[in-house]
Amino acid sequence: MAESNKMKEMPVNKLMVQMGIPMILSMALQAVYNIVDSAFVGNMRVGSEAALNALTLVFPVQMLMVAVGIGTGVGTNALLARTLGQGNSKKAAKVAGNSLFLGVIIYVVCLLFGIFGVKAYISSQTVDTEVLEMGVSYLRICCVISFGIIFFSLFEKLLQATGRSLYSTIGQVVGAVVNIILDPIMIYGIGPCPEMGVKGAAYATVIGQVASAVLLLIFHIKFNKEFEHGAKYMKPDGGIIKEIYKIGLPAIIAQALMSIMVYVMNLILKFNPAAQTAYGLFYKVQQFVLFLAFGLRDAITPIIAFAYGMRSKKRIQDGIKYGLIYIIVLMILGITITEIFPGVFATLFNAGQSREYFIEAMRIISVSFLFAGINIAYQGIYQALNGGIESLVISLLRQLIIILPLAGIFSMFVRNGQMGISLIWWSFPITEIVSCFAGYVFLKRIRKNKVDVLN
Repeated sequence: MAESNKMKEMPVNKLMVQMGIPMILSMALQAVYNIVDSAFVGNMRVGSEAALNALTLVFPVQMLMVAVGIGTGVGTNALLARTLGQGNSKKAAKVAGNSLFLGVIIYVVCLLFGIFGVKAYISSQTVDTEVLEMGVSYLRICCVISFGIIFFSLFEKLLQATGRSLYSTIGQVVGAVVNIILDPIMIYGIGPCPEMGVKGAAYATVIGQVASAVLLLIFHIKFNKEFEHGAKYMKPDGGIIKEIYKIGLPAIIAQALMSIMVYVMNLILKFNPAAQTAYGLFYKVQQFVLFLAFGLRDAITPIIAFAYGMRSKKRIQDGIKYGLIYIIVLMILGITITEIFPGVFATLFNAGQSREYFIEAMRIISVSFLFAGINIAYQGIYQALNGGIESLVISLLRQLIIILPLAGIFSMFVRNGQMGISLIWWSFPITEIVSCFAGYVFLKRIRKNKVDVLN
């Protein structure tokens, strides 16, 4: 009840800081998984260049698994927060239970892909046999033991929906620490553990994810007392599942579009493997910065959704205002770091032949972070106010409709030798700026139709 009262009564600016900091740390640590893997793999004694390329190729599927888990969690988060704001604890229990049922279904799909689909996927992006072998080994392990990341994503959102974001951060920290400790042990073969190379990186990652999921399950059962728990609430309810995905499906598509974008960019850059690897490495740094925005978005969404359930116009308006202010500050910090220290990141990854491409990509694409962060905040606001379609349109603009045709057209000039590879990198800032203008138009419409009409 204390947590519910906090969601109702605490000033929104303070509430957003209190909820947002743990979520930002949680999302940053989630991005650390991929950065740590790449840093250790890039410093392997043998085959480090091939291994980095392999991790670039498997990354879209890793993102897709996270997309489905987080998207389902986002729908659960907003629906659960709104249901609790309405005081309906019975429905809240069903919302939580149905989200876990959906988690089981998602895992079964990932497991089947890990067994039957991995080799065909990797071979579509490379003809290098060493890269193919490494990519298949890494991705198969991540898919077969994907229940850790899936259920972590769900329990994280269940805790965030009740204002207990600190516990989700604790779970994320534990998983990240386990991953960081196990990476060098399993990759390089320290102590009794044999040297496993990229397979070791995969095992370290999934073990860390499972540790996080188990800990968050304990926290969920122990601390989320606003509604009941039990297997009976996992019985599928078509109405609740529909409500979850009415909010969550646009979030899933938004996250999945990131996977599609990276996959197609890998195909566009296939003519230059060094640039392909550089893009994969940069994307992990970019994810680290943008995950700060995702973390704050995950505070914006339940705060505004709870206020919307209460029909509190002022708290909704405060949520929009402070959400945008705080996210702009975060993105300015991210731009500063990436513009000043690109060489440090290149050295961390031991980028080799990809180093110059990597530094050039970082200096150009990081300009887009400010507009990308604002777009992410817009999407959190839309989701909280049942604006799933607007959120989906922004995602389509950012990660499909504008970026991929633009990058494809620019790549023609590069392949013909008329321009340098930097031309492709400029497609990212252009895309985010255009999408930001569209997002502002959508925000004005949603405020007029759903916020201004409240008493």
